Amino acid sequence: MKKVLVTGAGGFIGHRLVHALINEGVEVTCLLRYTSTASRGLLDHLPESMRNSFEPVFGDIRNPEILKIAMKGCDTVFNLAALIGIPYSYVCPSDVISVNIGGTLNVLNTARETGAKVIITSTSEVYGSAKEVPITESHPLNAQSPYAASKTGADQLALSYHSTFGLPVTICRPFNTYGPGQSQRAIIPTILAQAIFSDKVEFGSPEPTRDFTFVDDTAAGFVALAKCPEAIGRTVQLGTGREISIGELVKMAIASIGKSDIRVISSEPQRKRPEASEVMRLVASNDLALQLTGWKPEVPLEKGLELMAQWIVEHPSLYRIRGFAV
Repeated sequence: MKKVLVTGAGGFIGHRLVHALINEGVEVTCLLRYTSTASRGLLDHLPESMRNSFEPVFGDIRNPEILKIAMKGCDTVFNLAALIGIPYSYVCPSDVISVNIGGTLNVLNTARETGAKVIITSTSEVYGSAKEVPITESHPLNAQSPYAASKTGADQLALSYHSTFGLPVTICRPFNTYGPGQSQRAIIPTILAQAIFSDKVEFGSPEPTRDFTFVDDTAAGFVALAKCPEAIGRTVQLGTGREISIGELVKMAIASIGKSDIRVISSEPQRKRPEASEVMRLVASNDLALQLTGWKPEVPLEKGLELMAQWIVEHPSLYRIRGFAV
C-alpha cells in the first residue's frame, strides 16, 4: 500500500484505521460525509500530530462522481462508510439499503475503473444467531434485521465483482468492535455511560452473547488483510473467540469503574429488539485470520473496558445517560 482511500473515515472504526495507516507510513485520503459544518468526525480526536496527515474529501458514497475524485491514484480502498444502526434499519430500511448496497456498488464500479483493491467492511450480524460455535467463515448467512440484510447484500455483491470481473476484493468481517470513540448506538458505551454518570444501568436482554473486539485490534486486522494477497476473494473474520453474555458484560463493565452502588435494570422494552430479530449468540473463530496474516487480538476485554470508561470520562459531552442512539 502506498496511497489508500478510507470511506467512512470520520467514524468509530474509520478514525482508528486512519491512525494505523498513518503509522504505517501510508498516504491516506479520507472520504467524509458532507455536512454544512465540514465535520471531520472523530478524526479531530486523533493525536494533534496526525490531524493534518491525511487528505479530506467531502461527499457521499452514493455519489459516483465524488468517489472518482477521492479514489484517484489510490491502490487500495477501505470501504467503511455505512448506516450501521440496527434500530434505524427497522425505521427506515430504504436508507440503509441505499447507502450500504448502493454505496458499495459505486465503490466497486469506481475501483474497477481505477484498478484499486477493495477491502469491504462486513459484520457478524450477517450470520444471525449462531447455529454452531465458534462461527467460521463457512457458517450459513441468515440476516435477522434489515441492516444485516443490507450488509449481506453488499458482501455478496463485492464477491460477485471478484468472480465476474476479477476485481481484487477482500471481505473483512469484524465481530462487535468496541473502544474509545464509539457512540451509544452500541451496548458497551451505553452501559458505561450510565454507570459513570448515574446510579443505575438499564439495558435490554441479558441472555444474548457476543464476541467483543477492541477497535485497535480491528484496525490492525484491516491493515493485515490489505497486505495479504491470499485474502483476495475471501471473507475473513476478526474476533477474539471469547463469548460473553450481555448480563455478564454489564457486571464486568460496572466492576471496571469501581462502583458498587449501581442498580441494574434489564429487559427494558425500548431497548429490546423484536423477538425474531434478536441475534442470540455470536462468537468467532479467528483461525483463518491467524493462518493468512498472523493477526490475533491483543487487548483483553477487561483492559478494553477500562480504556473505554476513561474515554467517556474525558469526553462527557459525547455521551448521554439515557437511551440508545439509533
